[in-house]
Amino acid sequence: TNLVEKSNADFPSGDPRMYQLDVTLRRGQNLAARDRGGTSDPYVKFKLGGKEVFRSKTIHKNLNPVWEEKACILIDNTREPLYIKVFDYDFGLQDDFIGSAFLDLTSLELNRQTHITLSLKDSHYPDHDLGNIVLSVLLAPREEQREGTMLMRKSWKRSSKVTKNYDVLPNMPSRTGNLWHRIYCPSNCVLMTLFCVSSNQNHETGFQTQSLRLSDLHRKSQLWRGIVSITLIEGRELKAMDANGLSDPYVKFRLGHQKYKSKIMPKTLNPQWREQFDFHLYEERGGIIDITVWDKDAGKKDDFIGRCQVDLSNLSKEHTHKLEMPLEEGEGCLVLLVTLTASAAVTISDLSVNSLDDQKEREEILKRYSPMAMFHNMKDVGFLQVKVIRAEALMAADVTGKDSFSKSDPFCVVELNNDRLLTHTVYKNLNPEWNKVFTFNIKDIHSVLEVTVYDEDRDRSADFLGKVAIPLLSIQNGEQKAYVLKNKQLTGPTKGVIYLEIDVIFNAVKASIRTLMPKEQKYIEEENRLSKQLLVRNFIRTKRCIMVLINAAYYISSCFDWDSPPRSLTAFLLFLFVVWNFELYMIPLALLLLLAWNYFLIISGKDNRQHDMVVEDMLEDEEEEDDRDDKDSEKKGFMNRLYAIQEVCVSVQNILDEVASLGERIKNTFNWTVPFLSCLAIVALFMFTIILYFIPLRYIVLVWGISKFTKKLRNPYAIDNNELLDFLSRVPSDVQLMQYHELKPDPSHSPSKRKKNNPG
Repeated sequence: TNLVEKSNADFPSGDPRMYQLDVTLRRGQNLAARDRGGTSDPYVKFKLGGKEVFRSKTIHKNLNPVWEEKACILIDNTREPLYIKVFDYDFGLQDDFIGSAFLDLTSLELNRQTHITLSLKDSHYPDHDLGNIVLSVLLAPREEQREGTMLMRKSWKRSSKVTKNYDVLPNMPSRTGNLWHRIYCPSNCVLMTLFCVSSNQNHETGFQTQSLRLSDLHRKSQLWRGIVSITLIEGRELKAMDANGLSDPYVKFRLGHQKYKSKIMPKTLNPQWREQFDFHLYEERGGIIDITVWDKDAGKKDDFIGRCQVDLSNLSKEHTHKLEMPLEEGEGCLVLLVTLTASAAVTISDLSVNSLDDQKEREEILKRYSPMAMFHNMKDVGFLQVKVIRAEALMAADVTGKDSFSKSDPFCVVELNNDRLLTHTVYKNLNPEWNKVFTFNIKDIHSVLEVTVYDEDRDRSADFLGKVAIPLLSIQNGEQKAYVLKNKQLTGPTKGVIYLEIDVIFNAVKASIRTLMPKEQKYIEEENRLSKQLLVRNFIRTKRCIMVLINAAYYISSCFDWDSPPRSLTAFLLFLFVVWNFELYMIPLALLLLLAWNYFLIISGKDNRQHDMVVEDMLEDEEEEDDRDDKDSEKKGFMNRLYAIQEVCVSVQNILDEVASLGERIKNTFNWTVPFLSCLAIVALFMFTIILYFIPLRYIVLVWGISKFTKKLRNPYAIDNNELLDFLSRVPSDVQLMQYHELKPDPSHSPSKRKKNNPG
């Protein structure tokens, strides 16, 4: 009753055809009980190629559920089995696994419906009877399906969320004279195209026209002409919005599509923020920054306190302006520092014209970031050049018609922090060639370069095709490399590779100093939401960090109990020696020796750093949950009616994440995960050891206290920061390491490597 006999259907290994698999999930039989009452609340997932393509509804308290649900799945490789997993739903907890089974697609006969009963198995309990799943399946070539069928694999069609705020880029005339209106929202990387066809031209001809070269207007529309730096100092005598006569104020800034949000200052009418934000200035004549002040309210809509505007056309450049802005429609004022500076060297060009290939320009760039220029313009840390060459074997996002089901209209978005540039679109092509060169100025060497490929759609938001995230410190200069595209959460591969060639030149002294300063904030992002998988993940990460301390305490306790006499004797002698000879400088010296010991283990081949499979599995589950949340985002569920509880849970979730990330970053500092930061830590610890050895502690504390007490007197508008926490914020956590991990491309996509002289 379980296995499907081998059919005579022929599935050659190189079969280029597409297939449609129609699956009817009939029922379950004698499923395993996972709840205390001897029942289960089962639901079923279908996965193909590691991606969830179907999820059934949940049948409550039933071991013989009847679903009768249908799913249509697009198949491009019949040798890839369909993975079926059954779970027991638990509200507020992690769902219990019931069992799984595989459906071998090559065993199916084409164009014939087959009824199948699959026995569920669990590799941990191979002898247990976990029940059966009954299916009806029909596999047929895509060409033989009726016209108009819309088929999408979930992992093939990943749409970006549409926002209401768009910036309209200048129109791009095509070769036929038709007009493409491109609407681009950089904060969400959404590109929409409105196609206007001339009355005397054919629509199909215009649609197939490719724009192989960026027009001057399109190129200029992406390049900013200046940087606006705003320091939010404080608020004075704001309006009380709460019953206790106080407010919990925060500020929102908006310039075009760029948005920032300040931190919330609880229970005050005179908040002190001391935060800095940078905007890109696209207009030559300036622009207007809209500023609104809000009172945070848990469980209901935030209260509006007031608004004001800053007209940048009235401010002189290269000068810091102190502004006291009274709030309209409210009470009080905001104190700001606003500085306008000229734009950094951000450019877009064709592959034949780029800065580093010109010997004269290359020498100027190297001179700009040489050690001799270490104290000139401390915010300009380095130079980044990205060559976006081509992509291969991308997803087929357009699946609605017979002629276009296997094509996409890909374009590429290149991001470095808040700097975003994009290529032109190559229409109806799964192997596009862009051959574009982008240059950026680096403000933080610990930034991550993100390259995302989208499919342009004329009538809706762009579809996500794949993404890569590349830390700048991991880049090998002058090497053309194939990067395997990942999913949105960067947790696993998706279809296709992209070929990039990247060069990084930076000043190490500036980069080191910048490491001890606050990180640049991103534009306002989506609010954190309650996620069961994310909450569980952060709890497990925090538990692992705490367990390290507990195990260390057990180890010390075992020394006291003389469980191992040689070890206890050694520990006792070491204790006597250290306590008798202890000096304060020995603390950084011990940390310095720990760094040196881990470095010795790495170079000797005894690396104790492990690939974190636990985090990877949790991230995969989180991705599936995010996909379900995207699909059900418009439904008003039970959690929306418990907003206040959800907000508390989100706060707990974020606190767990911060605690776990802090522990992981400390570990990764000593593990030499980022050699640049570990070397910087060695220099700092060496200096602290020398200082503590030669200078009495009272003098050090005296200098530190005087510096702290006089800081606001010396610089009233200085932004508060903690150098140690700023340093640790640059060290990646285990989750970030998983996201930045470079996947190995298929051997057939091995690029030709071209080495250059390494400027760094």
